Amino acid sequence: MSKRCIGLDVHRDFCEIAIWEQGRVRAAGRIESRPSSLAGYAQTMLKATDEVALEATTGAGQVAEIIRPHVSRVVVANTHRLAAISDSKKKTDREDAKTLAQLLAAGVMESSWLPAEQTRALRRRVSRRHGLVTARTRAKNEVSAVLGRNLSQRPPMSDPFSEKGRRWLGSLALPDDEVETMSGALRQIDFFTGEIAVIARELARFGTGSAEVRRLMTVPPASRCSPPSPS
Repeated sequence: MSKRCIGLDVHRDFCEIAIWEQGRVRAAGRIESRPSSLAGYAQTMLKATDEVALEATTGAGQVAEIIRPHVSRVVVANTHRLAAISDSKKKTDREDAKTLAQLLAAGVMESSWLPAEQTRALRRRVSRRHGLVTARTRAKNEVSAVLGRNLSQRPPMSDPFSEKGRRWLGSLALPDDEVETMSGALRQIDFFTGEIAVIARELARFGTGSAEVRRLMTVPPASRCSPPSPS
């Protein structure tokens, strides 16, 4: 059975396919970038001896996981390192797919590290938490801007968004539009705080179930480490 190398140029809505076989490469159409379409293609069109190359783009992890059980190897390539694609003057989906197939057949394509789905999910949660914290900070800054514009004194408490702080904010004499602005910002702060708490619970659940995280938690904080004694 002859070896086949298949290039997939992955996009959000479709994957362009090219097949290298016996020294020749040909375009092989496209399929939808949907789990059912990819699974159907893998089950009916791919062979156990095939090798598949695709770009390290958004969704590449899911595509690779669907295809991997049906072929001998899946290579997820960082095309920034592939001058044959990034510098190509014939920059089309079909040509990119052909180039992926040819480079895979030539044995010059290195696979990028592709984290497992659990790691990707953890990354997504951490990224979302970062975005929520940034948005909450923006809302808090909006409250501070209202105080600054109206020459209000600095909050007499460390946390102006605590229950006590909000009573103080509500006692201020402000124009109606500034009251609306502050009230809206406070509602946003409450919303973002709730969303952050949801993610924090999921991260805590992951941590308690991960041997690696539990080992990290046994490491003393840097503040507990005494500096070396001067010689």
